Amino acid sequence: MSSVLLLSCPDQPGIVAATAGFIAAARGNIVHAEQHVDRIGDSGEAVFFQRVEFDLPVDGPTPERFLQQFDEVARRFDMGVDLRSTDIATPTAILASRQPHCLYDLLTRWRSGELPIDVRLVISNHDDHADFCRHLGVEFVHLPVEPGSKQSQEDEMRRVLDTAQVDLVVLARYMQILGSAVIDRFPMRIINIHHSFLPAFVGASPYRQAHDRGVKLIGATAHYATAELDDGPIIEQDTAHVTHRDDVKRLTAKGRYLETIVLARAVRAHVEHRVLVHGRKTVVFS
Repeated sequence: MSSVLLLSCPDQPGIVAATAGFIAAARGNIVHAEQHVDRIGDSGEAVFFQRVEFDLPVDGPTPERFLQQFDEVARRFDMGVDLRSTDIATPTAILASRQPHCLYDLLTRWRSGELPIDVRLVISNHDDHADFCRHLGVEFVHLPVEPGSKQSQEDEMRRVLDTAQVDLVVLARYMQILGSAVIDRFPMRIINIHHSFLPAFVGASPYRQAHDRGVKLIGATAHYATAELDDGPIIEQDTAHVTHRDDVKRLTAKGRYLETIVLARAVRAHVEHRVLVHGRKTVVFS
């Protein structure tokens, strides 16, 4: 069994030795380990983060038993602990609206085996992508948002997500604000993507606004969705230089390309269990 152990705790001597020793005692073999110490806030509190990837023998402890036995180490160091299996593709739902670029990119990466996700369904408030999804063998659920129906639409969305037993929700340019019915159900398990002009260019036509201001740098940001709009912990970002020769159409094309790349990287980091969230920021291991 291949597993990943994600740890965070106050920095102190002995953490690495205790963790490695416990895995060795369980007849595990560490294949990769990475750690980081960060100083948080004005107090300079030192926080230790670690990702340990290891294999256990077939007749070794079950994940439940491993965590139960590891509890003594966790309590000793006041650890936050998460154990994940790398052998299981993450059950995933993708939410999209009319723009196709992020949705089609994710589905193509999934179908080619590039992304270790199990796409259970695609949900959209429009039916534009129904044929494409069904062609790839993905269940497509059309949940339109009519005036006055926002709450009932999200209640139905949550029911559909629960029925599909998904563990990750990806907003592939889903142009609706999610309410607490969905956000609270998937804490730090909803990934959103948007252009990086915020808060400078809000609302419609951000690339038109950017062009009119003569920007020289455009970008994209992927982050976990929280109750605060576009304010969740950032997972991945990237930028591209542009010039006065780039008109709105070219700016938009470059921006959408960045969005697909950044979103795919963020999803990969999450499903490979390389992200640790601490407060409003993340540690993303290599």
